[in-house]
This record gives sequence, C-alpha cells and structure tokens, in this order.
Amino acid sequence: MEVIWTGFGSLLTGNLALTGTTFLWMFFIYGSAVLFEPIHNKVRRENFLVRGFIWVFLIYLIEFSTGFILDKLIGFCPWDYSRYTTYTLLGYIRFDYFPAWFLVGMLFEKVHDLLDKRTQNLNI
Repeated sequence: MEVIWTGFGSLLTGNLALTGTTFLWMFFIYGSAVLFEPIHNKVRRENFLVRGFIWVFLIYLIEFSTGFILDKLIGFCPWDYSRYTTYTLLGYIRFDYFPAWFLVGMLFEKVHDLLDKRTQNLNI
C-alpha cells in the first residue's frame, strides 16, 4: 500500500516512472496491524465515524511510537515528515494524512471480514 501511495505521489514531482518506495522497517511496523484484529471485533457495532477515529488514533499511535523508537535506536526517523510539511507532530505523524488513515482503517475492516469469511469457509 505504501509503495502504491509513494508511487502515485512521485507523479506529482513529474516522475512518470511512478517510483514507489518504502523502508524495510515498515514490514515489521505494518505487521503490527494484526494487533487491530481484536479491536475491530470490539468496535464493530460502533458508528462509522467513531470507528474511523479509533483507527486513525491507533495508526497515529503506532506511527508516532515506532518513529520515536527508531529515532532513538538508529538516530533518525526514516519517514521524517517535517521535511515535507509543517502539519506534523515531531515529524513522526502527519495530521494532513488523517483522511487517508481514516479510509485505510475502514479498508482494514473490510479485509479483516473478508479473511474471516474465507477461513470459515475453509473450516480453519
């Protein structure tokens, strides 16, 4: 998802090759989304907006905490947003990404439900 996002973003700078990038650290960070599964089951009956805000909060929490930890461990945050905008919290999270993270949270719900149905159909 990040490679697609950055690939289309590169078009804004005139890169017709649509070069997308990520960091190896992100495999572990995005893998932590598995922790959202039990939360999805608990908030499933909440209003769409409430659920979206919960996902944004949790994504920001993971993004901020992992950015902070990486900054302390390796001396910098690989995605330091402060280079691109002033709408950040210490460069670890971008407030203008709120709508994108809201939609990603809603997408995670759909993927989670689809995977649940598939595993139930396979009797796993």
